[in-house]
Amino acid sequence: MADDQRGRPSGSRSGRGRGPRQRSAQAPAQRARRGDPARDTAYAVMRAVADGGYANLVLPKALRTAGLHGRDAGFATELTYGTLRMQGLYDAVLDAAVDPPGRSIDPTVRDILRLGAHQLLAMRVPDHAAVSATVALARQHVGTGAGGFVNAVLRRVSERSRQEWLELVEASTTDPVERLALTHSHPAWIVRALRAALIGHGSSTAESVDMDLVALLEEHNRAAAPTLVARPGLGAEVELERAGATPDETAPTAWVMPSGDPGGLAVVRDGRAAVQDAGSQLLALALASVPVDGDAEPESWLDLCAGPGGKAGLLGAVAAQRGATLRANEVQPHRADLVRNTLAAVRHAHPGTVTVTVDDGREVGESDRGRYQRVLVDAPCTGLGALRRRPEARWRRTPKDLAELGPLQRDLLASAIEATATGGVVLYSTCSPHLAETQFVVQDVLRTRPDVTLEDVRPLLLDRAGNPLPDTGPGPTAQLWPHRHGTDGMFLALLRVG
Repeated sequence: MADDQRGRPSGSRSGRGRGPRQRSAQAPAQRARRGDPARDTAYAVMRAVADGGYANLVLPKALRTAGLHGRDAGFATELTYGTLRMQGLYDAVLDAAVDPPGRSIDPTVRDILRLGAHQLLAMRVPDHAAVSATVALARQHVGTGAGGFVNAVLRRVSERSRQEWLELVEASTTDPVERLALTHSHPAWIVRALRAALIGHGSSTAESVDMDLVALLEEHNRAAAPTLVARPGLGAEVELERAGATPDETAPTAWVMPSGDPGGLAVVRDGRAAVQDAGSQLLALALASVPVDGDAEPESWLDLCAGPGGKAGLLGAVAAQRGATLRANEVQPHRADLVRNTLAAVRHAHPGTVTVTVDDGREVGESDRGRYQRVLVDAPCTGLGALRRRPEARWRRTPKDLAELGPLQRDLLASAIEATATGGVVLYSTCSPHLAETQFVVQDVLRTRPDVTLEDVRPLLLDRAGNPLPDTGPGPTAQLWPHRHGTDGMFLALLRVG
């Protein structure tokens, strides 16, 4: 790709002025008829996501298939993730730019227009290159007529700066939540839920919540640096350091890769290290460090909902160091295979330490009553705390998901309590701060179990220097936030049985 076509990410908050001389001077007939490999890859991922795929799984394969490396791979990645994150704003801009405003647009053409809008409004791609290359995509994948339509719409988009478009779409509503949803590209129901969660978890006051909410929404729209876990006792730290990774201060086992593909490292391929958010590492280490009553030797640990196995991988490595055993359970057989792959290095180095089972977690409490000293329930949830890493999730989730997940979350926590020995502990966690998936679940289950007490989990959340993580709320539960801790929005509650 030529340098004048490549551009560089400029960040979602930046704006730039545009004038008539920056517009494309090419007529549609003079433009290329095929998209370049980087933009073509981004378009393919967009369509795969529209069909139900996950960008974090589809994009790496698409980059390898297209043979993209270095700057071209970086361009395709920013174009894909940035467009998926900001598509709510771009749809509002495009709906205002078409003639007549709000006219129906074919989904494939809309995806192409979204990619063009991201280049024009958030990347340092010259206007003529952004329009020309996007028109070529339309011609290649839809047809000549679509190319003309895309050319006309993107030329109109290029007539205003990002700031001017923001002011225009903001003027379409007087509701403050709707305005935040438009400008920060989130569904309005998620904005309302996050605002309630900031207050409900004691993280914001009525005076500070609006400022904190903006900071959180902005963080969701920034690309998160890849964070890795060095699974203890497997010799991963030296190799990560040689590869250019640096220790992350948030968690004792966390490392950060400033650039490059972690999947290309041998230490990641063989399972001694893995890509894993620091918040997920903190909760696994918290469960492993809390004192438990009784003299059971060796201790038996349970990860009730282990798929795809990231937290089980860390728990298994720590269990091996402590002489404990871990059962990693997953209800879906194909996800249990992922758990086995994740745990391969631990199982190879410490045979007999870890077992993987396929069972309904809601029934484990009945079949294995009082068997485990430490139990993790990382419950299925909406994932509203991980929106920066899962850009398409905000557009897929609906309030209906909460109604479907709530009973499952309560059943899993109740089963985990049944499976825990007297004096043992259950750690309930979600990668969502939504109150319906966090505080309300714990409170409902505790009402039915007077023999279970809620303990303060915050002193167990220790950074690399051994200090308690600040700003996790008033307790006894803890809530991590992307804009405060640089982690996913993890919720943790520690329950002791008996």
